[in-house]
Amino acid sequence: MGLLHSSILSTIPGVEVVALCDKSYVLRRIAKKLFKHSTVQDNVSKLIDLSLDCAYVTARIPAHFPIITALYSNNITNNIFVEKTLALNWQKANEICELSKKYTGVNMVGYMKRFSATFSKAKSLLDNNILGELLSFQGSAYSSDFVNCNKSMKALSRGGVLNDLGSHIIELALWFFGEFVVQNAEIKSLIDDKSEDYANFKVRKSSLSGEFDISWCKDNYRLPSFSLTIQGTKGALTVNDSNLVLDTFEGKHSVWYRPALNDNVPFLLGEPEYYREDERFITSVLKNQTVEPDFKTASEVDHVIDIVKKEAQKN
Repeated sequence: MGLLHSSILSTIPGVEVVALCDKSYVLRRIAKKLFKHSTVQDNVSKLIDLSLDCAYVTARIPAHFPIITALYSNNITNNIFVEKTLALNWQKANEICELSKKYTGVNMVGYMKRFSATFSKAKSLLDNNILGELLSFQGSAYSSDFVNCNKSMKALSRGGVLNDLGSHIIELALWFFGEFVVQNAEIKSLIDDKSEDYANFKVRKSSLSGEFDISWCKDNYRLPSFSLTIQGTKGALTVNDSNLVLDTFEGKHSVWYRPALNDNVPFLLGEPEYYREDERFITSVLKNQTVEPDFKTASEVDHVIDIVKKEAQKN
């Protein structure tokens, strides 16, 4: 992720990638070849004298807290972008939020599905009350990353399926519906007894009920797939990475496909939403403006994940 963001940032007007940092010798060698005019280091503390305007934290989730703490405490920069999730648990996420209040600056967490053309369109329709009163929703996040895997080491390094894959669909639901109460959670270990590979849980917010189904051991999902189906008093809406389908009780059937939703960016690497979130963060840093999802907003995802894990332990 570090090389992806660095490559995108280098194409944004007015941005200069002056330094990269990684513990991996192999990745440092690659970085030196790709970014010949940038400093490449193996420790965050070696970035102190570079007068950085901002920093991107793209390490594995368990490393987010110590790296962000080091950036703040060493006065390397107060403007920080971090890949999701903010931290490995809600306690650490709250500590990061308190640090961000102390040091101020612009901060953002990389929930890039907010910048997806289809999910953004769905959010706009919901904001315009297209479904009337919302009654229920079903959210899913699937991938085949660990199908037929029998060793959990790599899965554990990614923080578990909820932190890694599930956090995206949880954040989208919080963006769409606001905070909710978690109920009836189940987490399963499919690789071995050390890993968290499948999760299913129900939520409620007043008259709105929801259910999440999350797995990275799902067949036929070469790429991660995220989907929300929403029912309301005026109709139903289904949105995923590729399209958006709306059916109203008045008989109107509408479909929006991703290419028709102005899904173009100046530089495409990975998915268009990566460029959009990077551009939004950089613009906010230059203007010294807040940007969403910031640390505080994103910490609610960590909160939900913690509650799901606690509820699952009761079963």
